[in-house]
Amino acid sequence: MEGPPRFVPLDYTRPAEADVLRRARAFYELVNRRRTVRQFSDRPVPREVIEWCLRAAGTAPSGANLQPWRFVAVGDPAIKARIRAAAEEEEREFYARRAPKEWLDALAPLGTDASKPFLARAPWLIAIFSEAYGVLEDGRKVKHYYALESVGIATGLLIAAVHHAGLASLTHTPSPMGFLNEILERPVNEKPFLLLVVGYPEHDATVPAISRKPIEEIAVWKTA
Repeated sequence: MEGPPRFVPLDYTRPAEADVLRRARAFYELVNRRRTVRQFSDRPVPREVIEWCLRAAGTAPSGANLQPWRFVAVGDPAIKARIRAAAEEEEREFYARRAPKEWLDALAPLGTDASKPFLARAPWLIAIFSEAYGVLEDGRKVKHYYALESVGIATGLLIAAVHHAGLASLTHTPSPMGFLNEILERPVNEKPFLLLVVGYPEHDATVPAISRKPIEEIAVWKTA
């Protein structure tokens, strides 16, 4: 029988009040420069950089601390080529038959299509999986609570960590993504959540001329 919960002191140093505002603004200014990139350089990125970004993602909060995420970092050109071929097959179906007109109209300003050369050119693809349940050594299943929410938070931290490191990223979600389980040999309890493309942008990369909503449109304040 398990004992009572164990607690340890919080590792926290309270900053000066002025530093709280400064740090909040500095982080905003950093991430506000983040843009989704589709033109990647093939310049190598050391595995250690990706490892540290994944460690950052692994600090995310999760339901009951079950940490229901699995990251598969792919740097093998042959595997990346297989992923590109499978993804583009699904994307051709999406653009030709699956996507409703409203969705295609929403994508139009981004200039996207079924061709995804960045999946083979970028140095790293990180396939992110959500574990619906864990499997113990004796084969028993352990349900993971709030798995998708937890993996979403971890993915957000990963994207921020990649940007903070000086790299670019692209969130790619071909639908369906079951081919990732097959190509990457992942078990049935892992469901593909997102494919994150990571690397340096091309020196002449461009991005769509779009803007982000101002805070007045994304936040509501309830104060005394």
